[in-house]
Amino acid sequence: MPNVLVVGATRGLGYELVKQYAEKGDTVTGTARSSTPKDAPSSIKWISRIDVAEEDAGSKIAEGLKGQAQDIVIISAGYFGKESFDEPRFDAEVTMYKTSAIGPVFITHALHKAGLLKEGTKLILVSSEAGSITLRHESEGGGMYGHHASKAALNMVGKLLSFDLKDAGVAVGLVHPAFMRTEMTKGVGFDKFWDVGGAVTPDVSAGSLVEWIETFDISKTGQYWAPRGPGDIGTAEPTLGPKDKLPTPLQLPW
Repeated sequence: MPNVLVVGATRGLGYELVKQYAEKGDTVTGTARSSTPKDAPSSIKWISRIDVAEEDAGSKIAEGLKGQAQDIVIISAGYFGKESFDEPRFDAEVTMYKTSAIGPVFITHALHKAGLLKEGTKLILVSSEAGSITLRHESEGGGMYGHHASKAALNMVGKLLSFDLKDAGVAVGLVHPAFMRTEMTKGVGFDKFWDVGGAVTPDVSAGSLVEWIETFDISKTGQYWAPRGPGDIGTAEPTLGPKDKLPTPLQLPW
């Protein structure tokens, strides 16, 4: 069965991903910053004390995998700090950049150098439609600088990694998994948009992502996708056109 690694797997999307892959019978490893979920399936292997924002996260993950190459690697860890133009937050922005755009470079480097990414491996970087400059529209205003810009930086990181790993046969994909009903989005006040924005629960988003990953291969490396389509992208219509004329899955513009 495939070997699957999910980085950032103790809550939200990451936790639903490890559960769903475990239910399929795959060999699943998840990473945790501290404690692991008590109700997690017993078949899941855990690598603890992994902070994606720290430089040694990649080497710790590589050591924890004990030489077992992975078929699917999903970097799902995230941090969302609320801010505005009136109240920008320097430390929060630094953490968002480190988590979203710097950590994935060092994790991928460590896994590759340890021989844990092989020909046919799928490396999926969980981004967001928030990282698309094209999709930004005046109707939603400004603010949230670190969140949007760190995801845009991750998109560039993913594109560059796709060039560096193509000869090794490793496919790199960037995804907007969905607008989700999570403590993270609630923590920045986005719960008021859950209903109007069509927000889904993490298990629904994970199911769509698992299904999409099945279809993803080296022919799509370096591309940016919304597996669930335009339905939960609030600026899709003013920037891309009527939602009913846009496909699902939807390749997103940079």
